[in-house]
Amino acid sequence: MSSLIFLPLFFGFIIALKITLNSFLKKYRKYIVTYFSALSVMLIVLTIVLFPENSVKAAYRGVNTWFNIVLPSLLPFFICSEILIGLGVVNFIGTLLQPIMNPFFNVPGEGAFPFAMSITSGYPVGVKLAAKLRTQNILTKAEAQRLVSFSSTSGPLFMIGAVAVGMFNNATLGALIAIAHYLGAITVGLIFRFYGDKRKIPKKSEKSYIKKAFRELIKAKENDGRSFGMLMGDAVKESFNTMLMIGGFIILYSVIIEILTLTRLEELISYLITSLVPILEDKELIRATLSGIIEITNGCNMLSNVTNSSYLSKISIVSFLIGWSGFSIISQAASIISKTDIKLSIYTLSKFLHGIFASIYTILLYILFFKDKVKPASIVLQQGKVNFVSSDWISIFSFSTKIYFIILLCLILIGITLSLLNQKIVTR
Repeated sequence: MSSLIFLPLFFGFIIALKITLNSFLKKYRKYIVTYFSALSVMLIVLTIVLFPENSVKAAYRGVNTWFNIVLPSLLPFFICSEILIGLGVVNFIGTLLQPIMNPFFNVPGEGAFPFAMSITSGYPVGVKLAAKLRTQNILTKAEAQRLVSFSSTSGPLFMIGAVAVGMFNNATLGALIAIAHYLGAITVGLIFRFYGDKRKIPKKSEKSYIKKAFRELIKAKENDGRSFGMLMGDAVKESFNTMLMIGGFIILYSVIIEILTLTRLEELISYLITSLVPILEDKELIRATLSGIIEITNGCNMLSNVTNSSYLSKISIVSFLIGWSGFSIISQAASIISKTDIKLSIYTLSKFLHGIFASIYTILLYILFFKDKVKPASIVLQQGKVNFVSSDWISIFSFSTKIYFIILLCLILIGITLSLLNQKIVTR
């Protein structure tokens, strides 16, 4: 527990040190970044040349993960979302959900769409949709920044199926991690509602949001101006471009992690941390955490195999890593938001806060509700009676498509219910 408590302080110290040095190095930043980037790429290429077999195997693992899991899981969300944005359906849903998103998160109702899609599908769908809304000027710069702060979450399939069941052999743990993760995202959203200028909430000029929602739908479709055929073509093209970008980052970071392992840099960094901070004495735990900071899947898997630390320490760090998302996911988000004026530094800060809050919620929920329910190595799961993740490409694709339209229908029903309730309140 001592190492667990110190972990947020350690990362806080790193961030404080970065801020302190930032002003001093401002004059030379562009030179440092250029030389460091060039040197890093040269070292990566050199390592690939020295260890070609290991690098190819790592790249193959990345390709396999992207094609068999990530591609069928995310492609329906990207294509359908692009079409619905062009058709004005997102504006329709946004108008209906104004009563929720405005007071709580200080963003328009359209922000509910990326948030809901992120919760169901995972990284980096929320950022992709928020950036899309920003490029279409549906959101202001401040609103887009607020939205990406809490609409960049992991999906339940990863937390429950991959981490809880596949790595820790405990389905109940999935509920604990997922609840803490989404509570952390909501907390970050409530904090970031104060970021930037205060949003002007539109006056209730009419009793029914439903009529206004239909007018916004028609207006958005007219402003878009593309035919349905052109809209579908653009949606497929842009979605595949995004998926190829995501695949490239997955392969790149698979190779980078393999290089760090081969060159024993992870061991060196772990040794330095334990030497400088004796209170952090578990090198195995530190290595797993460092790996997760780079790429969450590999880090979570390593944490599940740590033997010398308490169960609570491991799962709370897992929650931090999933909230943080890793440099691999942050790099994907950086590529997506580079076409907008959303600041990467603010987004990165929000992911760090998300990890901290998710870790804190995990500890509290474990102590209050899950202590007797979450135990290591569930026998039932080891016997293979629970299976959340199908390896069949078509099954994953169809499942993701079904989930997409279910959540879309739920959003519309919630919006209509809120509109009817609002209408009754106004008439009274």
